[in-house]
Amino acid sequence: MKRERTRLYTIGVVASMFNIHPQTLRLYEREGLIKPTRSKGRTRYYTEEDIQRLEIILTLSRDLGVNLAGIDIILRMKEQIEELEVQVQKLIEFIQREVSEVYQRDEGIKSIVLAERKDILKSIRKR
Repeated sequence: MKRERTRLYTIGVVASMFNIHPQTLRLYEREGLIKPTRSKGRTRYYTEEDIQRLEIILTLSRDLGVNLAGIDIILRMKEQIEELEVQVQKLIEFIQREVSEVYQRDEGIKSIVLAERKDILKSIRKR
């Protein structure tokens, strides 16, 4: 089995990529906006995920003029939305499984669904 390697970037490389001072990255870290991993020697390493997050931070800051407190709030809200999307998807899958199981067991429901389906198709064909 092939082990996937995560690409890591040092603070100097990331600063060059985005044309910012390394001190800016340190500030974002102090503010809790990014959390680079550290080596045993305490060297900061940024992952692809960190890079994507940094792109969002810089867009909010440079292009939209959002301050650091605002960026923090926006990033937290983005994470909450992503968590809710996962929960909604799980709920949808659960409902689909339950409906499917009931549909398989209950002939009455099958006849209702088929009748509704026929009515819908008739109304579509009339148009």
